[in-house]
Amino acid sequence: MAYLVTGGARSGKSGFAEELASRLGSRGIYVATSQPYDGEMEERVALHRAARTESGFSWETVEEPLRLADLLLQLNDSLAAEGEAPVILVDCLTLWLTNQMLLFEEADEELSRRERDERLYAKVEELADAAAAVQCPLILVTNEVGSGIVPDYPLGRRFRDHAGRLNRRIAELSERVFLVTAGIPVDLKALAFRWEEL
Repeated sequence: MAYLVTGGARSGKSGFAEELASRLGSRGIYVATSQPYDGEMEERVALHRAARTESGFSWETVEEPLRLADLLLQLNDSLAAEGEAPVILVDCLTLWLTNQMLLFEEADEELSRRERDERLYAKVEELADAAAAVQCPLILVTNEVGSGIVPDYPLGRRFRDHAGRLNRRIAELSERVFLVTAGIPVDLKALAFRWEEL
């Protein structure tokens, strides 16, 4: 069963996701998608890791910035034999998307924008299929980036558009979707308008 947790920067979404994990299982696998490119990012990673250790909940951390779909399928296969499977928490999808976009930008300079976008769509579908296949509780954290100003550079606009599509796709397959704003979580699917109610 998949849960999507979204919100803006410093909204409290990661803390909520970790608390949710502790209520869904007795231990967790924390999948970190960040790639620390500088000292400030390395410090953030260390602080997050220390906070998880101090939480009292049993976390195993796995770092996977690019091959997230493959990792989810491997974890699903290896955990299937266990009696009580752990909760898997992925933090976060927008960092994974950033990593994918940068990889395509650097490695495929000869490809057109459309070809790069098609490859990214395929990666998102691959991730969605893997997330749907996971049998244990799966919590996916993402950033809501579409509510701000329109970026003034092409790659920023493409990222915003792809993040919106990614979030919609994962929300579609998720059992529950939580929006966290100012530390307050709201269950969006419970509140969602349904056409048949019109």
